[in-house]
Amino acid sequence: MAAITALQGINGRQKAAILMLALREDQSTKLLSAMHPDEIKDLSTAMAQLGSVHASVVEELCIEFSRTIGQQGDLIGSMASTERLLHRALPPDRASQIMEEIRGPAGRTMWDKLGNVKEEVLANYLKNEYPQTVAVVLSKVKPDHAGRVLTLLPDSFAIEVIMRMLRMESVQRDVLDGVEQTLRLEFMSNLASSSQRDSHEMMADIFNSLDRQSETRFVAALEERNREAAERIKALMFTFDDLQRLTSANVQILLRSVEKDKLPLALKGASDKLRELFFSNLSERASKMLREDMEALGPVKLRDVDDAQAAIVVLAKDLAAQGAIEISEGKNDEMVT
Repeated sequence: MAAITALQGINGRQKAAILMLALREDQSTKLLSAMHPDEIKDLSTAMAQLGSVHASVVEELCIEFSRTIGQQGDLIGSMASTERLLHRALPPDRASQIMEEIRGPAGRTMWDKLGNVKEEVLANYLKNEYPQTVAVVLSKVKPDHAGRVLTLLPDSFAIEVIMRMLRMESVQRDVLDGVEQTLRLEFMSNLASSSQRDSHEMMADIFNSLDRQSETRFVAALEERNREAAERIKALMFTFDDLQRLTSANVQILLRSVEKDKLPLALKGASDKLRELFFSNLSERASKMLREDMEALGPVKLRDVDDAQAAIVVLAKDLAAQGAIEISEGKNDEMVT
């Protein structure tokens, strides 16, 4: 961020932020304690984003204190200075709340954060709340997210929530603040403390990103040191061979999305069973063309095959995340007809 070197072009919030930073902390504390919470939040955001302010600007803005301020030199508006000032002026939980919102991307609100919570997790929490509380929460998150949460609630409870939402008019600010405070203290804080990712899942994702030789080497070495951990990681990994778990309908959806130059290369290193799965879900003409493309490639580098297979695996995962295809959860999940 470029240093502010001229008063012209500085908006009102930035001017107020410079003045607050120019004052002694005890003076700023008295001013903050007399402000409305929304004003404190706006001013704190401006201070945290201020960056470097040239001393001449400070002198011009605070003319009556120019001598003292000029000796201090440039001011730096930072997260640390803002947080220190807030903690002196406000209760600890309120100061932490404001700083959390400032640090979030684009001043992200509690309701934005709820939009990133998995529907299952949010529904499991809300099903124990009063229908009116749930109605308030679902009215504040995005409609598609609210809809998915509703489908996961018990039917009778969900209908009760819907009725509350239909009768709900504007929510009073103090009620909204109370719900938000409860979510922050009871739900989001517990979620943060319990959301540490399983280390085996993390390693499975890392191993998935490796080339085949590196993956084999690390898995083999891990099996020697800790066979149980190795087996857990292998069970969590999703590899190109696991595409055999897709139904014919899902394979056809995947085929429509795969880059045409990737499939022949990927199948060069595939098992006969997996090749046949792809061939059988193409028309006779398309299947013949695919076989010809594979033959035309001739000998290929193993690394190129790995890259092509990895790209298709990523595509399959993306399609599954979008709900376009379904990947069975376990290696041994079999489809019956």
